[in-house]
Amino acid sequence: MKFKIDGKEYNVIIIKKRNKNTYVRIDESLSIIVTTNYLTPKYKINKILLDNIDKISKMISKKEKIDNNFYYLGQKYDIIIDNNINSTFIDDNVIYTKNETELNKWLKNQTKKIFKERLDLIYKSFNENIIYPDLKIRNMKSRWGVCNKKGYITLNSNLIKYNISEIDYVIVHELSHYVHFDHSKEFWNTVSKYFPDYKKSKKVLNG
Repeated sequence: MKFKIDGKEYNVIIIKKRNKNTYVRIDESLSIIVTTNYLTPKYKINKILLDNIDKISKMISKKEKIDNNFYYLGQKYDIIIDNNINSTFIDDNVIYTKNETELNKWLKNQTKKIFKERLDLIYKSFNENIIYPDLKIRNMKSRWGVCNKKGYITLNSNLIKYNISEIDYVIVHELSHYVHFDHSKEFWNTVSKYFPDYKKSKKVLNG
C-alpha cells in the first residue's frame, strides 16, 4: 500500500494484532507503520491516514532530522506517544506510552526494579563475607558505577540502555571492591571469578 504526502509516495506497512486502537509510526526507512486490529478494513486505514496527514507529515520530518529511537536492555525501540494509552507497555520493538513524562516514569521504575534484582542475585553468588550495600542510582557522565566504603554502591542510570550482561559486569565490579578496594591483580581475579567474560562487557561499555 502506498500513501502520498506533499506529492511524495511512502510505503505503508500494516501490522494487524488484537489492538483496540490504531497506532501510526514512522520507521527508519520512512515507511508508515500502521498497527491496527485484525478486523480493520483497508478503507478505514486509508481514512485514518488522511485524517492525520498533517500529524504524519510532522512525524516524517522529525524522523528525517533526529533518531527518536532509544535503547532499553540492549534493544532499540521505536516510541509511540498517544494520549489514549493508559500505561506504558512494550509490544515487539515498540514502546507505547501516553507522553514523555509517563515514559520517563516507567523507565525509572524499571531501572530500579532490574538493578535491584540483579544486585540481589549477584550478591548471593559471592562466597566472600562482604556487606550487602544500599543501592543508589543516578546519571553519571564518566563512571558506570561507584563503590563507597560506607556501604553503598551507585549505578549509572544509563546502564539500563545496555544488555543484562553489562549491568551484571558493573555490579560484580563494584561488589568486588568490597573484597579488594583497588584495581590490583587480585581485584580483577575476583571480578573474573564471578564474571569470567568481563573483558567483553568492559569493552562494550568503554565504546
